[in-house]
Amino acid sequence: MNIILWVLQVLLALAFLAHGWILLFPSPEMLAGMSSLPRAFWIFLGVAEVLAAVGLPLPGITRILPGLVPCAAAGLMVVMISATIFHIARGEMGAAITTAVLLVMATSVAYMRWKVQPILPRPAA
Repeated sequence: MNIILWVLQVLLALAFLAHGWILLFPSPEMLAGMSSLPRAFWIFLGVAEVLAAVGLPLPGITRILPGLVPCAAAGLMVVMISATIFHIARGEMGAAITTAVLLVMATSVAYMRWKVQPILPRPAA
């Protein structure tokens, strides 16, 4: 189970690092398509996704504040619920399915790392 959770954490981290980077530094074509919401909101989402991408693996790898792993996953749950609703409202069913799958993955990591298989902190020196 621990290996499956680490795989999910890494996959989520890679996906959100890539998407957050795209939101922070969009191409001119993508910037034109992002006009439905204010640019500041897209920057906020990009920063949140990049921070979550760091918060999914790093506390577990270092075992420093490993309780941040389920917190990062829970934060992504909020973002994915909102993104799924946003894409459904716009009729973008493919994107809505993708965000729903990411929601299930983030929910699994959040719950499992919180209740079932938490990462133990580094022993005190």
